[in-house]
Amino acid sequence: MVGPLYLKQEGRAAMLGLLVEERHTNPAGICHGGMLMTIADMQIGVGVRAHAELRKFIPTVNMTVDFISAAKAGDWIQGSTDVHRVTRNFAFASCLLESAAGETILRANGIVKIPSGDGLPRKPKADS
Repeated sequence: MVGPLYLKQEGRAAMLGLLVEERHTNPAGICHGGMLMTIADMQIGVGVRAHAELRKFIPTVNMTVDFISAAKAGDWIQGSTDVHRVTRNFAFASCLLESAAGETILRANGIVKIPSGDGLPRKPKADS
């Protein structure tokens, strides 16, 4: 129900985009806040992965969100990420979701965990 989401990667930057559909809106006719938070969470993740050239799943451990403006059905939303610091275990970043006209809709700050190894979930071992 979240998508379709569009991904554009240019070098070490990755941007998500979404055309808001009726199914993404709340009873007030604007894009639901939970939908916007989901996109922001994913934007921080893809932005950090591209910036740090990671090929792992990086779960969010904290995210704060400020809703600044609204988007309605038919509006294009696009994200961008600013990576502030990457350590061995964590990355700290912020993102903006903006309209096609450049109006800021949401601002978020997030911390993601950088797992050791490949960062992918392990398959359970079969019983012997």
